[in-house]
Amino acid sequence: MKSLGKTHWAGAEGHIPGWSHADSPELESHEALCILNTAEAPAHCRLTLYFTDREPAGPYKLEVGAQRTKHVRLNSLQEPEPVPRATDFAWALEADVPIVVQHTRLDSRQAANALMTAVPFSQD
Repeated sequence: MKSLGKTHWAGAEGHIPGWSHADSPELESHEALCILNTAEAPAHCRLTLYFTDREPAGPYKLEVGAQRTKHVRLNSLQEPEPVPRATDFAWALEADVPIVVQHTRLDSRQAANALMTAVPFSQD
């Protein structure tokens, strides 16, 4: 199969709530990037976060195996620094092979959870 996707992606909206209604990791409020790599080589990705009132964070280095998918919870990223909670941010992702990216958010601050998903902007 031909490699699908683009090498540059961006999401202008991000926010990880400072708390969750649920205690279980599955239902913890989070932001996630779902990455599909159809290429025959691993995708080496660099994620940078942008904020309203501070310098960018990153790059966070991610790898998606050849012909694999990876779901990355931004809450889980620790290096080079943890992603701040209760803070608005945007993001940009670069990859060395074409990938497809989907952005997902679970907001569980209420007992009735809300799930949002979007295909971010891409450009090559």
